[in-house]
Amino acid sequence: MRKLCFLLSFLVLAISTFSAELSREKFSFDKGWSFHPGDIAFPRIVGHANSYDNAKAGKSWGAAAPEFDDSSWRVLNLPHDWAVESACDSTENSSQGYRKRGFGWYRKKFNLPQSDKGRYLELEFGGVATHCTVWFNGTLVHRNFCGYTSFSIDITPFANYGDEVNTVVVRVDAQVMEGWWYEGAGIYRHTWLTKKSPLHIVTDGVFAHPVKLPNGEWTIPAEVELANSGKTKRNAEVLVKILNPEGKEVQQKSISTTVESLSTEKVQLSIPISNPQLWDIEHPILYKVLTTVKGDGKACDRVETNCGFRTIEFTANNGMLLNGKRVQLKGTCNHQDHAGVGVAVPTSIWDFRISKLKEMGSNAYRCAHNPPATEFLDACDRLGMLVMDENRNFNVTPEYQRQLEWLIKRDRNHPSVILWSVFNEERMQGTENGYEMVRRMSQVVKKLDTSRPITAAASGGLSTPVNVGHAVDVIGMNYQSENYDMVHKLFSQTPVTSSEDISCWGVRGEYKTDKQLKLHDGYDTQKASWGTTHREGVKRVSERPYLAGNFVWTGFDYRGETQPYEWPACGASFGIMDQCGFPKPVFYFYQSLWTNQNVLEIFPHWNWPTDSIGKKIKVMAMTNADSVSLRLNGKLLQNRRVDKYYMVDWMVPYAPGTLEATGYRNGKEIVRKTVQTTGRAIALELNPFRNSIKGDGRDALPITVRAVDKNGQIVPDADMLVEFEVIGDAQNIGVGNGNPNSHEAEKANERKLFHGLAQLIVQGKENGTGEVMVKAKSTGLKEAVLRIKMEESPTIPAILPSNQRLNLDVWRISPVYNTKPNPNQEIPITDMNSWTITKPGVLHPLSENEYCLFRTLFTPTAAVQKSGTIITFHEVVGTAEVWLDGVLVSSKTEVGSANISFQLPPKSGGRTLTLLVKGTKDKVGMAGMVLGE
Repeated sequence: MRKLCFLLSFLVLAISTFSAELSREKFSFDKGWSFHPGDIAFPRIVGHANSYDNAKAGKSWGAAAPEFDDSSWRVLNLPHDWAVESACDSTENSSQGYRKRGFGWYRKKFNLPQSDKGRYLELEFGGVATHCTVWFNGTLVHRNFCGYTSFSIDITPFANYGDEVNTVVVRVDAQVMEGWWYEGAGIYRHTWLTKKSPLHIVTDGVFAHPVKLPNGEWTIPAEVELANSGKTKRNAEVLVKILNPEGKEVQQKSISTTVESLSTEKVQLSIPISNPQLWDIEHPILYKVLTTVKGDGKACDRVETNCGFRTIEFTANNGMLLNGKRVQLKGTCNHQDHAGVGVAVPTSIWDFRISKLKEMGSNAYRCAHNPPATEFLDACDRLGMLVMDENRNFNVTPEYQRQLEWLIKRDRNHPSVILWSVFNEERMQGTENGYEMVRRMSQVVKKLDTSRPITAAASGGLSTPVNVGHAVDVIGMNYQSENYDMVHKLFSQTPVTSSEDISCWGVRGEYKTDKQLKLHDGYDTQKASWGTTHREGVKRVSERPYLAGNFVWTGFDYRGETQPYEWPACGASFGIMDQCGFPKPVFYFYQSLWTNQNVLEIFPHWNWPTDSIGKKIKVMAMTNADSVSLRLNGKLLQNRRVDKYYMVDWMVPYAPGTLEATGYRNGKEIVRKTVQTTGRAIALELNPFRNSIKGDGRDALPITVRAVDKNGQIVPDADMLVEFEVIGDAQNIGVGNGNPNSHEAEKANERKLFHGLAQLIVQGKENGTGEVMVKAKSTGLKEAVLRIKMEESPTIPAILPSNQRLNLDVWRISPVYNTKPNPNQEIPITDMNSWTITKPGVLHPLSENEYCLFRTLFTPTAAVQKSGTIITFHEVVGTAEVWLDGVLVSSKTEVGSANISFQLPPKSGGRTLTLLVKGTKDKVGMAGMVLGE
């Protein structure tokens, strides 16, 4: 027996040592969370025993406790935003879109194989709205104080392996707000579990951003931070390879170092690259940096990082230079929510939103006012969108400096990121206090990255003797178009950009402002008191070449910030597009200025009631033609010159029929557009953003729903209810229609059209195959059927939830007895020493004539209390008796290892289970777990 135990111990040690050296594995941790909306109060701690336990690691209470019964909770997959699931409520905060937020709890149980023992294990949360507390196996392991900051937790010291269950618990406090816009609620970004070798690269530990040297050559000054969670010092070799866009290696370099146990070490090496292909807006060419770590000659970790070769320079008199050429920032500011999904935005929806902005001609994106999802930045790198990356909290205390450091370290490899913004519109911006804070934040940034300038979005205060403008590299100005020239003169050597401007309201499809109905017209007339119209704001920027450009408020509508209205308005209408990404008229204004294509769009629709006949309707053209002629039913009304910024409009007596506009440049026709009075809606149409969807459980596809007449024209006043059905390996994850005043459910199988349009978002299921069929139907209309090809896609490795019904893994072991003890003896509540904590899987030395007791107090889940279960002690060594609630229920007479099973009968409340074991020549006790089958 002793030889067998020795061999088993040696085998386990060998397997553990080997597995510890495996390269990293990254698993999705999104599946199988149990969720409870609302808070759960912690029990009041009374009595000496509870007070003693309360002060110890590994002991938590209430819903934070591993043994808490969450069997009645809803089971879901992340990302999750519970606020978007709730109804609009007039008693809630208008800034948050009248959505209930409050508190919520998430729990997940999972197992780790024995082979993971010795590896470094890290849990990563991409974003939790808003503040949260995290427990792991009963120990409080993290508190996060920003809803936009990712965080990672080293769970290695606390992890259980084999049949032992691990429990992660997250309490989310979304009562706390960080913004004045819709922030959602819950674990709304992805979660991951990464398994690494003890010698490994730390999270965000590779910095490999290319730099162009003064002699014109390029280099990648790579910095790699290593950590060693092992028990001994390690020799390490770091090898960095550069792969071109075709995947061919173009350069490599290595360096050696040593890393002490439980320490970190940084290495730096410079990798020269000759004649790289450059990353820019039109050609976002990406290279890969492969960083491999070898420990004592064996590869043990590898990280793949994208990078782009490009230069940026902000000048005081000529704006921004990208790769040495002036590029005007044609930017928009945006929050992160989307129709139907709230802030739990699937990665492919970022691609959709960026693509719509690119279609408009935009080349820059300001993350307002917080760090974005990392998947968003990946999409910007891939699609060619410049980014102003913005910090959320203006604070220089250690916690907030940590948040700023995280932002820089996570995002500094992205070629799309061109500016670090340290704040937005702070009340101290015009004071010396603000200056001192920015000066300190700037130091934090520059310690980590000197390749990009620092800015701050100031809404005033730039003319005071000491202000934040004296501490930044690029001055950002919010809503100060009348002060552009003054600030340029005051800071003649400092680059300036308009970091936020416009703030003009407009609702898609509306052409009359009706304050009673909380609606703004779409003619670009309804500006906020602090802002300008789109046309005036862009004109002021474009006429000043010293400005790097501007960021319009906003690219997309968003929930909350319902100004100037209150209930029942529940969304902002500042966007160039609505919440679904459907364009408003000003979309084509920007397209006419920001693209080289021939643009001509005329507004409004030409469906007006019969009592409007003969009444004058304002018709506006958005175009980059020199002049436009307008005809109504074939009759020429007028040919008018086009102002580049203010466009052109007419007052036209309404008559049903056809409006036709023709655009000319240098006297030649270049583009034509017609708008017709439509017939009644007779059919629905479904138009997907793409023609296929991946069967990976993540890919999401926005589908435009349209009501059309017999000629296939969108009927602009169609507002009927549409029902949806998704057949196949996909599901409906949200609906919207762009109406900022709609209170309809967004997690539903139906939605009303708004001015003829709605949006359905379909997500492919994991391991999906075949064809997905989407149906849309409405009373009196021809049903629409869309068939979508499902692309087979590799399953993302994931940590699945444990399916164990009952796991009794917390026990106390008695002192050793020389005679057989009473198995039902009480333990004094003040005895914290003689009965010590133990766990299954650990054997204890006990002589042949000695005895000991193992005891656990547990409360079964509600289901087990109702129906009972079979409990099995796996691999009990030594003769033994099992006592349940004071009654002998089973025994074992043989000395060797064997299972003991017994029936746990139905009963409510807590139970007491005791195992009495007699000693042998070897160790005795519970070699395996105690499980409910």
